[in-house]
Amino acid sequence: MTCDRLVCANCAGPVSEARCAVCRAQRERLHRQGPLAAWTPATLLALLLALLSVLFVARQMAF
Repeated sequence: MTCDRLVCANCAGPVSEARCAVCRAQRERLHRQGPLAAWTPATLLALLLALLSVLFVARQMAF
């Protein structure tokens, strides 16, 4: 998730502008989490299932 579209509940401004202390804290937290923090568990599960499917098909074609 990026802070581009988030609106602060404290000052009603965009979080990306960091108008208040709450915005600044949230923006810093989002930037520290890294790229995988934006992925939902369902997305990660789908990615894992897709990877397992590819591995299964590759194994079947090898024999």
